[in-house]
Amino acid sequence: MARTILVVDDCIDSRQLLERLLHRAGYNDIIMAASADETFEILQRQGNEIDLILLDVIMPGMDGIEVCDQIKEIEAVKDIPIIMVTGLNNVKVLEQAFIAGAIDYVTKPFHSVELKARIASVLRLKDEMDQRKLREEELVIANGKLHQLNEALERLSSLDGLTGIPNRRKFNSYVELEWKRAKRQKSNLSLILLDIDKFKLYNDTYGHLEGDECLKKVAKILQASVKRSTDLVARYGGEEFAVVLPDTDLDGAVHLAEIMRRNIENSKIPHETSTVSDVVTISLGVASFHGCESIKTIDTLIDMADKALYEAKDAGRNQVECFDLCLLEDI
Repeated sequence: MARTILVVDDCIDSRQLLERLLHRAGYNDIIMAASADETFEILQRQGNEIDLILLDVIMPGMDGIEVCDQIKEIEAVKDIPIIMVTGLNNVKVLEQAFIAGAIDYVTKPFHSVELKARIASVLRLKDEMDQRKLREEELVIANGKLHQLNEALERLSSLDGLTGIPNRRKFNSYVELEWKRAKRQKSNLSLILLDIDKFKLYNDTYGHLEGDECLKKVAKILQASVKRSTDLVARYGGEEFAVVLPDTDLDGAVHLAEIMRRNIENSKIPHETSTVSDVVTISLGVASFHGCESIKTIDTLIDMADKALYEAKDAGRNQVECFDLCLLEDI
């Protein structure tokens, strides 16, 4: 495997000696620099090609320790290992070199066996670090893809397969979340339950494939009827739908329910065997909660909306009914 080594030394004799020793050790791609400025110019041009830097400690102007320290501040080249070259047998200087980011050192005069061994050891360490970095990058990418996949699966698991709107599972989690928020903040939370009038007759008349198309159309109209991102329209089951309306009082929920009823009726989906109308219609039950009321559970609010829905059906269908709080004690 070819290696590129940058030798930084202001002394031409030292550079040439190092070059000869490196060639004998099998390293043929050697780049020379005589100063700090030249070093940074080379790193700017060829930093991604360099595997190792042999850096002399004593140089005019900026010394080797300062150069090392600055290299370690440059993101693109900070991981290039640096071996300090020194003729000083000074523990304090070596300590400063290691603090600056050097990984090893060699002393002058050079001993070819020691130089070769230290370079080989540092390059092996660099290979291990590069492999670890590559695995970490691959792991980050894999985790990102896994996170995206999990998000996609979560979205899919929260959608009704037929209509494409949120399903019962999503409704359950969302209404529970908003219930807790409304209780905590003493705010309004309203709920609409609705179903398609005489839908069994629709299926008997037009067939289940047309019945599925009808459900899709109704879901689309209901979804288009809400304007806030916090309002959730979900398929509750069969031909029944639910609408969760955070921060909405009873009057606001009844108003929206009436808009939905009219939008479905005005869409004029034929239903010639219905006993309610010659087009598809819906019946809707509305219930509302305010944080200060004595409704203890979200199930109670759902039951309230369900009772109101049955009142709408009993009253002739294709209409909106809201729950009478006087009946709360019966739930």
